[in-house]
Amino acid sequence: MTSSVAHTDIQSDILRMSIVTPEGDKQVTYQHWYNKPAVESQPNAPLLFCVHGLTRNRHDFDMIAEVLAHRYQVITLDILGRGDSDRMSDPSLYGYPLYVSQCLQMIQFWLDKTDTKTVHWLGTSMGGLIGMMLASQPNSVISRLVLNDVGTFIPLSAIQRLAEYVGQAPEFDDLHQVEQYLRIVAKPFGPLTDAQWQHLARYSAEETEQNQWQLRYDPAIAEAFSEVVEDIDISDIWQQVSCPSLIIRGAESDLLTEANAQQMLQRPHTQLEVVAGVGHAPMLMSQEQIALVDHYLVS
Repeated sequence: MTSSVAHTDIQSDILRMSIVTPEGDKQVTYQHWYNKPAVESQPNAPLLFCVHGLTRNRHDFDMIAEVLAHRYQVITLDILGRGDSDRMSDPSLYGYPLYVSQCLQMIQFWLDKTDTKTVHWLGTSMGGLIGMMLASQPNSVISRLVLNDVGTFIPLSAIQRLAEYVGQAPEFDDLHQVEQYLRIVAKPFGPLTDAQWQHLARYSAEETEQNQWQLRYDPAIAEAFSEVVEDIDISDIWQQVSCPSLIIRGAESDLLTEANAQQMLQRPHTQLEVVAGVGHAPMLMSQEQIALVDHYLVS
């Protein structure tokens, strides 16, 4: 299936791929954004993977993908249990071993398909943690890592805030109600435009057979929160990352603290950009936020 975007040279293909999981093969959905004339003449154009946060999906990257697709082949994907990807029957399988495995399989597929050797990685929150884990592996193919509002230390208080709404499975009469709900629970995203909130609402929910709207993720992903009773520290993983990295922090974020961001800068080849007026997490939809990523990747 192919979707259309505003710029005539940018193509966006919605694709499905079968991956191996502990429950057998599962189907995952992803989107391939690319500059059609450029890819036709240079099929091994650089790859950029974009991975969303805990309850989000690939459409959070629609705006930035369309811009970056002028220079990269951009892959935006739905992690299992989110968006249009399959859900797991056993909720206990939702976790980073599953997510890392999914991404490794997708990366390898695209490395083979394009005959390239490395990829760039842009991850928001959960997607950033997945990227950090991938980049920490020996001989990792991640050549540049962008961590959007996530670090090596996650306070229990931030996890508890997320747990207040993750997995609640509310239902809505229409997309307007979805938008009003998101404006409350996702207020830390910062000052988005009406069009951006409407975009998030449209792709954050799906219509049920009962003509109601529900959020497009498996509420069972919340089970993981029940096991978290203290702050999380993964600084040992960060120390194994050797590729150049950019950390983006919302100035009011409760998940990536200022102290943690500064501590992470002690690792060589690490940069920090702070987005004013935003908490967790910058949505990378505005021209200014997109430019942060664009300028870093080409620097």
